[in-house]
Amino acid sequence: MKLFRFIPTLAAVMGCGLPLRAELVDAVKAVVSSDVVTFAEVEEYAIPGEQLLRQEYGEQPDVYQQKLNALLNDSLEQLVERQLILRDFDSEGYRLPDSAVDEMVQDNIRERYSDRKTMMQSLQAEGKTFEKFREQVRDQYIVTALRAKAISPEKIIISPYKVETYYLSHQDDFKVEDEIKLRMIVLNKAGDDDTNTVGLADEILSRIKEGATFQEMATIYSQGSQRSQGGDWGWIERSKLRPELAQAALPLKAGEMSGVIDTPKFCYIMLVEDKHPAHVKPLNEVRMEIEVTLRTQMQKQLEQQWIAKLKRNTFIRYF
Repeated sequence: MKLFRFIPTLAAVMGCGLPLRAELVDAVKAVVSSDVVTFAEVEEYAIPGEQLLRQEYGEQPDVYQQKLNALLNDSLEQLVERQLILRDFDSEGYRLPDSAVDEMVQDNIRERYSDRKTMMQSLQAEGKTFEKFREQVRDQYIVTALRAKAISPEKIIISPYKVETYYLSHQDDFKVEDEIKLRMIVLNKAGDDDTNTVGLADEILSRIKEGATFQEMATIYSQGSQRSQGGDWGWIERSKLRPELAQAALPLKAGEMSGVIDTPKFCYIMLVEDKHPAHVKPLNEVRMEIEVTLRTQMQKQLEQQWIAKLKRNTFIRYF
């Protein structure tokens, strides 16, 4: 399959005018039996993705063009599959009543445009006719319905054996690092020579040792984002902590409190409420997650098999 360029972008970069676009806008990119997929259709289908690529890679022309070529080729393949599915709908003798299409069109107008007047103004701005809009709504429904039929839940069986086999062969995916359940009091320092904050931290620590609760002191004094929760950070992987905090937390047992941890910008006091050593999550915790993963894989496999079958029975040529 040949790579091709997104003409508006290329024209903007190279200074090309409309004649180049006019020559290519109706170029045929694929033939599916007696139906054609044009460059203009591929370009239109790719617009949302191209806008995202421009935002992310606009300052990296080579990367942008590489990703854009992949997007255009994927868009072409999606449109070819779309034609295959629509042909299958007709060849299987399915029919969609005009009244049903009219109802879908009205629903689409309400969801996307609020009213018919706004819809007509939007279509006019996009250079589309109402008949084309109606056809797109109909075709999208057909494609969605036949895809759902091809990968219906009845065709997918996730046995306990499959789940257990996946679990045993993907142990790394379910590893959990050392976790600590923390409460922290965070005090902001005014500068490198700020000794007042360290003194306040020492005073807070003394009050806790004298009987004040850590949660109460955190609610009153902490300047961290968890202040309203009594300094509760919940469960956090030790590797996600700042090195000085992780080092201070390492020797603490559940229920133990650190001293004042003095850093250039902050003072911290930590309470380790509980600890979990590194481990692999048990199967009962991840069973649902695995079932979703396997179901998604099998749906994709069924769809690929279905599309491959349609391709075998249809003449397709790419340009």
